[in-house]
Amino acid sequence: MPTPQRVPLAGSRRQLPSGARFLERLAVDERIEITLLLRRRQPLPPLTGAIIPRAEFAGRHGAHPDDLQAVRVFLEQHGLEILHTDPARRVLRAGGPAGAATSAFGVALKRYRHAGGRFHSHTEPVSLPEPVAPLIEAVLGLDTRVQARPHFRRRPRPTAPQALTPVQVARLYQFPADLDGTGQYIGILELGGGYRPEDLQTYFTQLGLPVPAVTAVSVLGATNAPDGPTRDANGEVMLDIEVAGAVAPRAGIAVYFAPNTDQGFLQGLSTAIHDAANHPSVVSISWGAAESEWSAQAIQALDSVCQDAAALGVTILVAAGDNGASDLPKPDGKAHADFPASSPHVLACGGTHLEGASAITLETVWNDGPSGGATGGGISAVFPVPDFQQAAHVPPSINPGHQTGRGVPDVAGNADPATGYIVRVDGAEEVVGGTSAVAPLWAGLLALLNQARGQPIGFVNPGLYTQASAAGLCRDVTVGNNGGYDAGPGWDPCTGWGSPQGDSLRRTLAAAT
Repeated sequence: MPTPQRVPLAGSRRQLPSGARFLERLAVDERIEITLLLRRRQPLPPLTGAIIPRAEFAGRHGAHPDDLQAVRVFLEQHGLEILHTDPARRVLRAGGPAGAATSAFGVALKRYRHAGGRFHSHTEPVSLPEPVAPLIEAVLGLDTRVQARPHFRRRPRPTAPQALTPVQVARLYQFPADLDGTGQYIGILELGGGYRPEDLQTYFTQLGLPVPAVTAVSVLGATNAPDGPTRDANGEVMLDIEVAGAVAPRAGIAVYFAPNTDQGFLQGLSTAIHDAANHPSVVSISWGAAESEWSAQAIQALDSVCQDAAALGVTILVAAGDNGASDLPKPDGKAHADFPASSPHVLACGGTHLEGASAITLETVWNDGPSGGATGGGISAVFPVPDFQQAAHVPPSINPGHQTGRGVPDVAGNADPATGYIVRVDGAEEVVGGTSAVAPLWAGLLALLNQARGQPIGFVNPGLYTQASAAGLCRDVTVGNNGGYDAGPGWDPCTGWGSPQGDSLRRTLAAAT
């Protein structure tokens, strides 16, 4: 039989990071693992906030058995072993020798050295035989570079005069005091580091709160590893757990540890969204990178999983970044939106500078300059303006020749480490900020609102944008900039609609249908 023609997989070509140095080709017998995301059996309906029951979702919008079988046969014919399939998640994981992957996907796998560590990758697009190409949305795992950064900042020295516990921040934002998250589960995605149960015990006891029930979920072999090689991320992990847990102390917390690659990010998020054991109604993500640092196929695949979440009634909260409008540790002269915050199917969380004891006396855009950090925010170069932002007056990008796209963030909250959060990390107290603090803050708040409703709010963006200006759901932050965009009345690309007004959000969103 003639060999079927091969079709390039859209967006699968990877550019090497600046400074990457070629070391060697992967040995043909070196074992690798990959993840394939398959197409949906049926397209999702328009995402307006309505929730699809999980059993119905799997049958209508999961992978079709025939598609799974066809892809399975293709992979096995090339010498790859099927490790796991999940029709509801549309995920198929396979492993085998690098030579088999080269044969299956038409790429030359090479190892490189970079400041972020060693990784293997390819510079040509993935290609697939014509019969199976329409069935596959993404092939991840052929590139193992570190993909995302944690968006937290430690307090600079000399120390500023004010620091707050998450409980104090929640009080300033008028979070409902009669709710504690009972019956809710908060998911947290982590790509490194870990937590120490004894630190959590000490921290919450000092706050006078019950210690939340925290469960570590391992994805692709990553684990809760506070003493591991990525222990620098412990501050991120502890910040996320301690902020969410202080806001909603009776909610369960599931922490999904995944490898820091595009494959790990997708598998970790997909595992959280479809977790049948813990059923998180909100998922907090404090990791990301500029859209330009992702492959197009990885962005589309992760956004596809975010669409799953919106359809299933899971709210995803994502930090908008800590490097201002540039969104890069080393600016390249352009503005970038951070992904996955730029997905139109998540609630993107920007940062403010907050002052006050019993009441807010000052709140401005967080911007401590290039060395101190600033809230991410801007205009997506990938996603168009979503329907829910059509009336928000999203401006065009400040980049020359670029048009208007999805505006980031949607909301904001205290993020400046100078007015940051008192947390406990590795046996010691410190003050931490960054938009990483805002995602779990809003995640805890939405867990409280879900408790009040008795059911998940789910995809909150359409309702939030419809009600935000009229109902006063957020405190408008109108002063400051993030190095590229200015704050102003209403929605803006620094703080979105502003910081939360918990009681107003409860009255409006907790009662919404």
